[in-house]
Amino acid sequence: MAEETTVEKTWRLMLEGDPDVRRGNQEVMEAAYAEPRLRVLFPFPSHGCLTFHRNSQFPWSNDLPFIAGSAPCSVYGPLYSSVLGEGLTPKEAAALVVANLPADCGPAYEGPWPPPESPTN
Repeated sequence: MAEETTVEKTWRLMLEGDPDVRRGNQEVMEAAYAEPRLRVLFPFPSHGCLTFHRNSQFPWSNDLPFIAGSAPCSVYGPLYSSVLGEGLTPKEAAALVVANLPADCGPAYEGPWPPPESPTN
């Protein structure tokens, strides 16, 4: 069996309600986890928001949309740059975040932001 990544472990512990990890609104976390494109990003609940990051260690990427609130939810662009939707259910909010992810937004990598330089060929 493959070892759990930091992202996988973080999601698992959050959803299990582990007291040693940051926890947000359970319904929002479950709706986000149900979206395959969000499930591979690093989740970070804080101050009533659930943010998603392309990396697993501080400093965070902070370049992706995120969910604020519980029900109703709002979805904001990176760093509150825009309001993408308001008055949403957690499921609608998670789907709106997915719809606004950059095309190149793949699984989060282990480490701090910015990403390591890619080797040139």
